[in-house]
Amino acid sequence: MGDPLDWEVEEHHDAPSAFHARPLPDDRRRRAWVCRPDRAALVLGSAQRDEVADASACARADVEVVRRRSGGGAVLVVPGELLWVDVLLPAGDPLWRADVGQAFHWLGAVWAAALADLGLAATVHRGRMQRTPWSELVCFAGLGPGEVCLTKPRSGVPAKVVGLSQRRTRATARFQCAALLRWAPADLARLLALSPEDRDRLVHDVAPAAAPAPVGHDALLDAFLRHLRAA
Repeated sequence: MGDPLDWEVEEHHDAPSAFHARPLPDDRRRRAWVCRPDRAALVLGSAQRDEVADASACARADVEVVRRRSGGGAVLVVPGELLWVDVLLPAGDPLWRADVGQAFHWLGAVWAAALADLGLAATVHRGRMQRTPWSELVCFAGLGPGEVCLTKPRSGVPAKVVGLSQRRTRATARFQCAALLRWAPADLARLLALSPEDRDRLVHDVAPAAAPAPVGHDALLDAFLRHLRAA
């Protein structure tokens, strides 16, 4: 058996619902699970009500509605439009932090370093959760500890590129990471149970809050895994 501080990387070509349902292993090893989803899904946070999703709109668009066990707002998963990696860290690992907010910082730094390798200036948010009127509904409308921003070239305003959430047990923390490769808030808004006015308002308000990384999926994945292994 290898060094428990080495990262065991697994790739899963799976439905988002099946990937979220994967049980946490109990072998106390560092793992990175790369999900290559085989279909689109609207993924709700653990505390969100089912009624957040417009079930009819999701059915018409052939988008499954999935609930994850970690917190935060809704994320639209579309194959090729984000890089999805779950990072599993055993309790007691040198990277483990008891404070659930600070627990994200090292992982955000890994993502920022990966983006820097690809020529993108990224910053890690190390403060408290920054909430907006839409952040409980939509993941990329707020900014949490450890999450990563790109600075928009024209405006100089930071915009979120990597969203993070966490499920923690006594033995393991499962960090769920979504790095945007395309940001289409209107596509997400059409799947939420909102009035037409609120839908338009949501799109207007959250469009500048996020920024996709203008890089390829595999290039960013390779850079991320390289810096993860160095962590």
